[in-house]
Amino acid sequence: MKKRYVYINDNDLSEDLYCDNRISNRKYTFLNFLPKNLSEQFSRFMNQYFLLIACLQLWSLITPVNPASTWGPLLFIFAVSATKEAWDDYNRYLSDKFANEKQVWVVKQGVKTHIQAQEVHVGNIVWLRENDEVPCDLVLIGTSDPQGTCYIETAALDGETDLKMRVIPSACMGLVPELLHKIKGVIECPSPDKDIRRFDANMRLFPPFIDNDLCPLTINNTLLQSCYLRNTEWACGVAVYTGNETKLGMSRGIPEPKLTAMDAMIDKLTGAIFLFQIVVVIVLGISGNVWKDSEARKQWYVLYPNEGPWYELLVIPLRFELLCSIMIPISIKVSLDLVKSMYAKFIDWDKEMYDQQTDTPALAANTAISEDLGQVEYILTDKTGTLTENRMIFKKCCINGIFYGNESGDALTDVELLNAVDSHNPDVIRFLTVMAICNTVIPMKRKSGTILYKAQSQDEDALVNAAAQLHMVFLNKNANVLEVNFNGVILKYEVLDTLEFTSDRKRMSVVVKDCQNEKIFLLSKGADETILPCASSGQQIRTLTEAVEQYAQLGLRTLCMAWRELREDEYHEWSLMFKEANSTLVDREWKLAEVCQRLEHDLVILGVSAIEDRLQDGVPETIETLRNAGINFWMLTGDKQNTAIQIALLCNFISPEPKGQLLLINGKTEDEVSRSLERVLLTMRITSSEPKDVAFVVDGWALEIALKHYRRAFTELAILSRTAICCRVTPSQKAQLVELLKSCDYRTLAIGDGGNDVRMIQTADIGVGISGREGMQAARAADYSIGKFRFLKRLILVHGRYSYNRTAFLSQYSFYKSLLICFIQILFSFISGISGTSLFNSVSLMAYNVFYTSIPVLASVLDKDLSEKTVMQNPQILFYCQAGRLLNPSTFAGWFGRSLFHAVVVFLISIHVYAYEKSEMEELAMVALSGCIWLQAFVVTMETNSFTVLQHLAIWGNLAGFYILNLIVSTLPSSGMYTIMFRLCRQPSYWITMFLIVAVGMGPVLALKYFRYTYRSSAINILQQAERSGGPILSLETMEPQSRPTDKDVASLSITQPRNRNSVYEPLLSESPTATRRSLGSATQFDFFQSTQSRLSTSYSRNYKNN
Repeated sequence: MKKRYVYINDNDLSEDLYCDNRISNRKYTFLNFLPKNLSEQFSRFMNQYFLLIACLQLWSLITPVNPASTWGPLLFIFAVSATKEAWDDYNRYLSDKFANEKQVWVVKQGVKTHIQAQEVHVGNIVWLRENDEVPCDLVLIGTSDPQGTCYIETAALDGETDLKMRVIPSACMGLVPELLHKIKGVIECPSPDKDIRRFDANMRLFPPFIDNDLCPLTINNTLLQSCYLRNTEWACGVAVYTGNETKLGMSRGIPEPKLTAMDAMIDKLTGAIFLFQIVVVIVLGISGNVWKDSEARKQWYVLYPNEGPWYELLVIPLRFELLCSIMIPISIKVSLDLVKSMYAKFIDWDKEMYDQQTDTPALAANTAISEDLGQVEYILTDKTGTLTENRMIFKKCCINGIFYGNESGDALTDVELLNAVDSHNPDVIRFLTVMAICNTVIPMKRKSGTILYKAQSQDEDALVNAAAQLHMVFLNKNANVLEVNFNGVILKYEVLDTLEFTSDRKRMSVVVKDCQNEKIFLLSKGADETILPCASSGQQIRTLTEAVEQYAQLGLRTLCMAWRELREDEYHEWSLMFKEANSTLVDREWKLAEVCQRLEHDLVILGVSAIEDRLQDGVPETIETLRNAGINFWMLTGDKQNTAIQIALLCNFISPEPKGQLLLINGKTEDEVSRSLERVLLTMRITSSEPKDVAFVVDGWALEIALKHYRRAFTELAILSRTAICCRVTPSQKAQLVELLKSCDYRTLAIGDGGNDVRMIQTADIGVGISGREGMQAARAADYSIGKFRFLKRLILVHGRYSYNRTAFLSQYSFYKSLLICFIQILFSFISGISGTSLFNSVSLMAYNVFYTSIPVLASVLDKDLSEKTVMQNPQILFYCQAGRLLNPSTFAGWFGRSLFHAVVVFLISIHVYAYEKSEMEELAMVALSGCIWLQAFVVTMETNSFTVLQHLAIWGNLAGFYILNLIVSTLPSSGMYTIMFRLCRQPSYWITMFLIVAVGMGPVLALKYFRYTYRSSAINILQQAERSGGPILSLETMEPQSRPTDKDVASLSITQPRNRNSVYEPLLSESPTATRRSLGSATQFDFFQSTQSRLSTSYSRNYKNN
C-alpha cells in the first residue's frame, strides 16, 4: 500500500510534494472545451454516422440536396448539447470559485495568517472557529475543550444530522495554543482514498513535544472537508489531504450512466434500420447503374458522357445513401433527453409524494431512467428504516433468566423490574450499566437542564434512554471519563479502549475502569450469534436462547448484554497487542478484529434486550399492490431470521400457513448448505402451493457458501421464487444478490435508507433512497429519493408506467416520420430514372426534421392513457410495461408498415393529381410534404389518449405554423419556392388532395383500431371504455380466471430455455404465451392477465447467465 508522509508545519517540504487546496470539479477548460466536447459527442455511433453523411453531402457530384439539410440539424443538435454542457460546467466553476476563495486561518512561521482556502497546503496547521466549514481533510491536534474533544456536523458528507465527537490524539493531549503554533512532527498515512469511515494512520511528534513516540490515528481523530465545527469555540488540525485529493473530492465524479431496457431496444431497432438502409442503398444503387447504362444514355436530355471517372459506379449508391440517411432520425436523442428531463421534473413536482412529516419532497437525481421504473421486476429492500420507522422503543428484556415486560407489554413499566432496580439487584445493575455506557452516544445538556442524547445508532439511543428511565442516567462524557447517575449517586468510569462495532464482528465492546474501586471490566453488547458463543463454559444460556427466539417471534430486535472482569496484567498484555494492531497501516481492521477476539471470551451473559421498530404507514398495502402488479420482493436485512420473518408476515411479503410456505436454507458447512439447497429446490419444483405464497429464507452464512460453491443452483432458486428473505447479510452480500438477479436479465430496483445500503442501491438498475433517520447517504447515492416507502407505489405505477408509455410512442413515432419521408423519396426515384434525385428541397427537409414534426410529439409528455386513480386501483396493467408490450420488434414493425403505407398513399395521390405538364416539381414536392404533415397531425391525434390545451396547440398550432411559415417563404424570390404556397392554397384540388390523403391514409388505420378496440379489447381498452362512459370503473379482479395449469408444464421445461419478453401485438396478454413476462399463479383474482402456462413454468423457463 502506498503511503504519504505529511510533515507538520513544514511549508517547504509539503508544497513541493503534494497539490494545493484548489478544488476543481470542472469538466472543461476554456481551451479544451470545443475539442473535448466534440470528441465526446462523436464517440456515439449515431453522431459519427450523421457526420459522415454531412461530409458526403459536401461532394457536389453526389449530393441530391443542399448540405444545409443535414448540417443544419446536426449543428443545431450539437449546439444544444454543447450549450447544456457549457452551462453545467460554468455552474461548477462558480461553485468551485466560491469554495476556493473562502478565507481561512493557517499558522505560518508561528503566526496565524488569513489566506484563501485554495492556498492551504499539506502540512499546514489550519485554525477553525465555531461554525466554520472545514476546508480540507485535517488531523485534529488541538481544541478549546480541556479534554481534547470537539463536535462536528457531517450532514454535507454523509447526510447524518447528529453531531459527532472527535478527539485529539493522545500525543497532543495537554498542548496549549502557543505550543500548537510551533509543533513539529510527521504523519504517516495512506494515499488519498474515498472511504469516509476509515483513516488508518500514525503520528510521531518531534522533541521537545514528546519522546518520539508513535501515536495511532483513526477516523475519530480527523475533521473531513465540508464538515462544520459545532459547539466548540475553536479547533486546529494538520492538513493531510487537500484539493481534489480529500475524501470528499475522491468521492466526487460522474457516475457511470445506466442503460435502460428501452434504450437498449432503441439501439437494436436503430441497428436493424441501418442494415435495412444498407440493403436498400445496394439494391437501388445497382438498379440505378443498370438503368443508366441501359436506358439513360439513350435519352438525349440526360447528357451522360460515354466514359466517366473511375468512381462513377459509386455516385448513384452514394446518392441513395444520402437520401436514405434520414431513415434514422437525427433528432431522436435530443427529443428523448428532453422528455426524460420532463419526466424527472414531474416526479420532483408531485405533491402526493411529498412527506409532510419530514418536509421531504421526492427527488429524481437521475433524469435518464424514468421509463425503467415501469419495467421493474424485482424489488430488493432493506428492512430497518425502509419498511420500518427506525424509531426504536425498548419493550422487553430478559435478565438472568427472568422475563420483564411480558405481562404489561412494556418492561419500563414492569413493577418487578422497577423493584429489582430499587433493590440494587446486581445482575440488573450490570445489565443497565452496559446499556448506558457501552455505546458511542454523546450526552448534551439542554438549557432546561435535561439531557439530549446524540446517537449514530437508533438502537443505542433506545437503550440509553431506557436505562435513563430505569434510573441509570448517562450524564456526561469528558474525554475518556463517563459519568453516570444511578439513583442520585454519581458513578465514574474511565474508558480505556473501545472495540468498535463492524458488520463482520456484529458486536461492540468497551474496556472501562471503575473509578470507585479501580477494577477493570469488559462490557459487550451485540447479536446473539456473536455474543452467546463467547459465554463462559459454566453458564447456562438455554433460557437466554429461548428469550431471543421468543422476542424474534414477536418481530422485536434483540441484543445480548455481557461483561467480565479483567485482571490488570491480562489487560496490559492485551493492550500492547491492541496498540500494535491499531498502529498498522495494512489490514488494520482485520488485525484489530483478531486482537479483539482474544479479549472477548468467557463472558458472563447478563441478558437480552428487545426493541420494537414499528412498520411505516402504508407498507403492507404498498407491497400488496406492487406484488399484484407482478413485482417480486426480496428482503435483505441484518436482523436475525425470526425477526425478519415476522416483519415479512406483517408486510404482506408472505402469507401465514397454511396458505403460505417458508423454505429454510441453513447450514454452517458446504454439505449442510448443499443438502438444504437441494431440498428447497425440489420443494419449489413440485410444490402444490401457489407460487406467490412460497418464499425461501437464507442467512448470511449459508448465503456466502451458496454464492461461492453452489451459485448455479442458487440462481435457479432465484428464478423460481418470487419472494426471498435474506437475514444477517452484509452490505457486500446485498450487492451480490442484486448482481445475481441482474445476471438473469431481470430489471431490479433496490431501496434502502442507510449507508450500508449504498452498494446495493448503486448496483441495481434503479436505486431508490429513503431520506431516513440514518442520514442521507442512501438518498444521495440513489437515482431517486423519497420520504417514505409508501411513495414507491406511486413512483412505479404512475410515473414509471406513464414514462414507459410516452417514451415508447415518442421513439417509434420518431422513426415513423423519418421513414415516411424517406419512402416517398425512394418511390420518387422509380419515376426519376433511379438516379437518386431528391423530390424535396433542402429547406423543406431541414424544417421537416427540426420543426414540423418534433413539436407535436413532444406534447406526448402530457398524455395519460388512464387516469392515475384507475392505474392505482388496477396495478395489474403494469404487466404490459414489464413485458415490453409497447416497444418491441412487433410494435415497431407495425409503425414501419404504417410509414410505408402512408408513403404510398401520399406519393400516389400527389402524383396522380399534380403530375401533369403544367405542374412544377416544387409544387408536387409541397403537396407531398403537406400530405405528410396532415397525416402526422392525425396520427398524433389518434395516438393521444387525453387532451389538454397544450396538446391541441402543439398539434393544430403546428399545422397552422406549417402554412404560415411556407407562405412567408413563398414571398421570397430567392427561396426556390416563390409564390408556390399561394398558388396551391387557392386551388380547390389542393384541399381535395389533402382530404383524400387523410381519408385514405387514416381510414384503414382507424378501422383496425376500432376493430381491436371493440372486438379484441385489451385490459387497458376495457378500463378506457369504463372511464369514458362515465360509469364506475370495472375492477379487473372480477374477471373470470383461466384454467389452472398442470404440473406437466413444469416437467417439460428446462432452465436453459431462453426467456422471451416481447409480445406479438396488443390484444390480451393471455392470447400470446410469449408475451407473458410471468403469471401470478392460477385461480387468483388477477388471472385476467394469465397465460395458459403456469407462473412457475414461465418463470422456470427464464434464461440466466452463469457467473
